Amino acid sequence: MACPNKKEAGMQQKDNLADSLNDLFTSVSNMVKSELQGTNNQLELLEKMNARVSEEYKGFGDVASGLRVNVEQLKGKSGNFEEYVHQIEEIENQVTEFEAVISVLDKYVSLLESKVKFVYHQNQHPHQHQHQHQHQHQHPTS
Repeated sequence: MACPNKKEAGMQQKDNLADSLNDLFTSVSNMVKSELQGTNNQLELLEKMNARVSEEYKGFGDVASGLRVNVEQLKGKSGNFEEYVHQIEEIENQVTEFEAVISVLDKYVSLLESKVKFVYHQNQHPHQHQHQHQHQHQHPTS
């Protein structure tokens, strides 16, 4: 009877060892599954973050494209402004020439005024001289 008890005790020890190993493997398996699930969650989070960053970069690309169009439009407007600047410079040159012509005309008008005043003054004096001569001639005869 002692032999069967030893056998049973050996079998029981083997069963306990198997149960312990089974528990250990189950625990390790659960730990590995948990780690893998955590890694999977991190990968999903990274994927979502990458998608978000990709959307932002796409938005930046759209903004950059819009800015490029605006720069091209500004260049076109700048070309138009250069044309206007050229026209303004031409107008300024014409105004300068016009001012020179006005200055010459002003001097000419001043000269004419002087001549007209001189002629008018001369015409006034002979009249006065004739009038004075008439008075002188009337006195001696009376």
